Amino acid sequence: MPYDFRRPIKLSREHIRTLQIAFETYARSCGTLLTTRLRVVSTLTLAAIEQLNYDEYTASLANPTVIAVVTLDPLPGTALMELASSAVMAAIDHMLGGPGGPQPERPLTEVEMPLLRSLMERMLGELRYGFEQLVDITPGLREIEYNASFLRAHAPGDACVVATFELKIGAEECLATICMPFNMILPVLSRAEQVVLTDSERASRDLARRNLTAGLFAAPIDVAVRFQPIRMRADDIVDLRPGDIVPLPHTTSRPLEVTVKEIVFAHAVPGNQGSRLACLVVPSPESSKESGHL
Repeated sequence: MPYDFRRPIKLSREHIRTLQIAFETYARSCGTLLTTRLRVVSTLTLAAIEQLNYDEYTASLANPTVIAVVTLDPLPGTALMELASSAVMAAIDHMLGGPGGPQPERPLTEVEMPLLRSLMERMLGELRYGFEQLVDITPGLREIEYNASFLRAHAPGDACVVATFELKIGAEECLATICMPFNMILPVLSRAEQVVLTDSERASRDLARRNLTAGLFAAPIDVAVRFQPIRMRADDIVDLRPGDIVPLPHTTSRPLEVTVKEIVFAHAVPGNQGSRLACLVVPSPESSKESGHL
């Protein structure tokens, strides 16, 4: 495949699948919210998830349109939620008791703007529910713009993840989008890459973990029982001859160390079992001292 230097980082298949689950959950709950809030049958359906540069995304938007600048604490940066002006006007008309239908393209009045902000804040609240399996976010609505050319939320070449939805409010149909910068969502997707699994995948992973655990428990391991080590100079070690005696600092009252790969995990006293050498595991000297103090 040709390498696109404008997109050095690409969404993997696992990342798209994770986002699809989150956005589909959001779309279902948001559709229910709109139906309840507007008192007209409304649906929101995920149509596509794609990676675009920010300038490509803004160039694809209509003018005028309604763009909400959104924060998703604790994630860094800002995201965008875009709704077609016709859908916004139809929603406001329904909230005011109207029948919906074709609406004029005009700026919102002082009465309509609070209604729009309230509706979009409720829609953003459902975004938290959709992403709760990935990250605990608190969406916040900062401002609302009508022209993407005047919006400088990101640099033109910044990579973004754009989710496109098909929005139906009564008889009104349009597209809505959510744009998240790549550096905002990528750490979340990387953490969740091993979390979002189907039931069969989860059962297969659990079986593999049990088999691995059983294999580790049955694996033979070299265990050593040793005296307390000492330090010697190199020339003393070279001069050692059969019959030389090396004094050990290990006192007779101190148990020996039971080690695996130089890691001390128990203490023992030497003994024998029949004709074989053996050792009896005893409490560590530190725990014995603590018990004595108590």
